[in-house]
Amino acid sequence: MTPTLYLVIPCYNEEQVLPVTSKLFLEKIMGLISSGKIADTSRVCFVNDGSRDKTWEIITGLCKEDDHFAGISLAHNRGHQNALICGLMEVSSKCDITISMDCDGQDDINAIDAMVDEYLNGSEIVFGVRSDRSTDTWFKRTTAQSYYKFLKFMGVDIIPDHADYRLMSSRALKALAGYKEVNVFLRGIIPQIGFKTSMVYYSRAERMAGSTHYPLRKMLALALDGITSFSIKPLRMITTLGGIIAFLSFVGIIYIIIGAIIGNTAEGWASMTILLCFLSGVQMISLGIIGEYIGKIYMETKGRPRYYVDESVNLPEDKE
Repeated sequence: MTPTLYLVIPCYNEEQVLPVTSKLFLEKIMGLISSGKIADTSRVCFVNDGSRDKTWEIITGLCKEDDHFAGISLAHNRGHQNALICGLMEVSSKCDITISMDCDGQDDINAIDAMVDEYLNGSEIVFGVRSDRSTDTWFKRTTAQSYYKFLKFMGVDIIPDHADYRLMSSRALKALAGYKEVNVFLRGIIPQIGFKTSMVYYSRAERMAGSTHYPLRKMLALALDGITSFSIKPLRMITTLGGIIAFLSFVGIIYIIIGAIIGNTAEGWASMTILLCFLSGVQMISLGIIGEYIGKIYMETKGRPRYYVDESVNLPEDKE
């Protein structure tokens, strides 16, 4: 049976790049349909993440021009990860496979063919992995490599140089639906699902139009989510650090007592000030790390919905 494929593409203020990349997405879908690899019921599904520009108007216009386009609009901006999981969950019952990718044209669209081939060969999840980072600046390349190494060190099961370009079968999507956390970090969740997986390597291009919506601030926030959502190692490091400091303090007390007994003491504020500043800094950092975890617990216990769909266009009935 020929599978139905949905491309799931989150969009936020993409009015500049959407008219360019939408043609490429449609061309790729139609090519795969012509080759007999996917069914004619396949679609390109854009997820509008509460854009403030004309992104949704462009999406609805595309849907009127061709039934192979579909659109979902969130009631409010919920962030890339929530928009992506919204799209995946909303179409999971309407297709056999999904491929998620960015709207900016940086993900090599030709890698879709290899992903579909891997699915036809039995893979339930296919990760798109960058083969190189030649298009990145030195700073971004260095920080990205350090980020993946740090996550691995923290015990997070993550695939280096993989973002959110991936294929998932309907079976894998059903498993993903069982993850109910509010703080969504799909790069860490999906490798935990299991099933048969494979990788497709590709080269990432420059953004075709517009500007990036993932500045350093958002990248750091995503990195923090990745660590605090999947690892308690920072908390254990605090415990270890506290034990080391307590031991050194105990040694210092013994040293001071012995010095006082033998009369070999020297008064001074510099050493005491340095020690107090050091301990105060350690305490504040420790409280900050603990606070991050408490904040995550607070948000999870509220059980608030991750998104609300405002409207949708060209989405068919669920598959039987």
